[in-house]
Amino acid sequence: QVQLVESGGGLVQVGGSLRLSCAASGSIFSISAMGWYRQAPGKQRESVALILSGGTTNYADSVKGRFTISRDNAKNTVYLQMNSLKPEDTAIYYCALIDSYGMSYWGKGTLVTVSS
Repeated sequence: QVQLVESGGGLVQVGGSLRLSCAASGSIFSISAMGWYRQAPGKQRESVALILSGGTTNYADSVKGRFTISRDNAKNTVYLQMNSLKPEDTAIYYCALIDSYGMSYWGKGTLVTVSS
């Protein structure tokens, strides 16, 4: 009943920028948090950035100072602005939503490829 759709992925050169968007729709009672996760080939999924309902943000050490997570509550949309991209940022990026009951929902992912 809850659907998340990511967009904005693609190919970008080292040092470039990209902005990901995630729109949530469906019957959502309340959002506790929204965030971005990523998974590279052969590696486990890792948390990239999280924004809580109160506005507090958390970032993985590897992206601090380069990535910014933001939201538009009226649109149930979360964004990830990615700057100074590195090859190690290459991964499938997944949007996640955690509702007030602790239930999590996931998008299908969008591929980000950073190359020279």
